[in-house]
Amino acid sequence: MKKLASLFIALIALGGIFQACDNSKTYAEMLEDERDAVNDYIKKYGINVISVEEFEKDTITDVSKNEYVGFSNGVYLQIVERYGNNPNYPPYYNSFEEAPVFENNNLILSRFVEVDILENDTTLASNVCNRYQYYNIYPDGFRYTDNGYSIYGQFVAEPGLAYYFGFGMGGLYDSTVPSGWLMALGYIRDGAHVRMIVPSKSGHSTAQQYVYPYFYDIRKFSIY
Repeated sequence: MKKLASLFIALIALGGIFQACDNSKTYAEMLEDERDAVNDYIKKYGINVISVEEFEKDTITDVSKNEYVGFSNGVYLQIVERYGNNPNYPPYYNSFEEAPVFENNNLILSRFVEVDILENDTTLASNVCNRYQYYNIYPDGFRYTDNGYSIYGQFVAEPGLAYYFGFGMGGLYDSTVPSGWLMALGYIRDGAHVRMIVPSKSGHSTAQQYVYPYFYDIRKFSIY
């Protein structure tokens, strides 16, 4: 009788293991969940997706129509301000042509809000006057590399520049800038404001590990 009872308990435990295995998801299934979440987000917030061909006619997205350009790698970009054009909020330039372009070895400062699309939760905020007060002291700074063949970004805490390295993305994730962020730099100039949907493959290490897409409101890309 004891042997039968032991066998019964063992079968229950084994069944639990198989059930746990059945509940786990493959990478392909996680990617499908990510695509569904991004599509739901686009629908929920009334985002009007335009093609790359349409966008590249003038490299402008119409904010009044809530336009985002959708790239083939799953990144969506809205350019709110192409350059620093607010005289009360430096850097300020009179025109897009006057504003400096982002170049190799620039130190670029950024303030942003990061939202986990799957969980619908704000996960990071380095913008000024946000409710996460310990994030808003300094912007994040990253060193931009463009060797003519590829682009790369590395969050930094260099001597004399650590003042600008707060508790933002560079402190909580790895030091590599999401490749999705870097895509925007070719279409904007110093002082720009953009919004982006960045899928896991173009995101930071946590996004890639857990297959999470993120929304970013990057309030300022500024050359230091």
